[in-house]
Formats: sequence, structure tokens, C-alpha cells
Amino acid sequence: MRDHTKLRAFEVADVLVLSIYKHTRGFPREEIFGLTSQLRRAAVSVVSNIVEGCARHSEADYVRFLDMAYGSSREVEYQISLAHRLGYMSDETHQHLSAQAIETAKVLNGLLRALRRSPP
Repeated sequence: MRDHTKLRAFEVADVLVLSIYKHTRGFPREEIFGLTSQLRRAAVSVVSNIVEGCARHSEADYVRFLDMAYGSSREVEYQISLAHRLGYMSDETHQHLSAQAIETAKVLNGLLRALRRSPP
């Protein structure tokens, strides 16, 4: 079994989800079941899929869950952009969260590339 806490991907995704929760507290009340919920769930999904993938015994399952984490990280990127364009976050918050989401996606993509190159 792999230790998710030793992965850089886990570290950056964990920081991202905490930031998302912090910055979505100020979203409009009418978005509580809309964009607020969707953005939080997508961010949690990134970390959760990393953790679940690490708990899987096969390399194929591990990669599959990391793939899902990567997809969720890209979803978070879009939702951050949408929230900014809707006026729910400042330019500064948007830049900060976008940078975190992009870093998370890059780290996951690098991990996936390395795993796919290595022999089984």
C-alpha cells in the first residue's frame, strides 16, 4: 500500500481544498447548493481520489484514480474561473486559487506521466 501523505500531489491538492473551502464561504447564499457545493465537491474529489488510489493494490487502479483526480483538478480550474467571472471572488483570490489549481494539475500530470513510463 502506498502512503498518500508522502506524495507531493496529495500535499498540493490538500492545500487547494482548504483554500477552496476558505474562499467559498463568501459566495452568495443562493449558490450554497450550486457553485459553492460543486466547487467544494470537485476539490475534495481531487484529494479523495489520490487517497483512494494509493489504497488500491494494483498499479492500474492507482493510475485510474489518479486520472480521476486529474480530471477533477481541471474541473476545479474551470469552476474557479466561472466564480470569478460571476463576481464571486476578487482578482487576487482568483489568481491565487487558479495558481493552486494549475499547480495541482501539473503535479498530478507529472506523476501520471512517470507512472505510465515506468515498467509494470
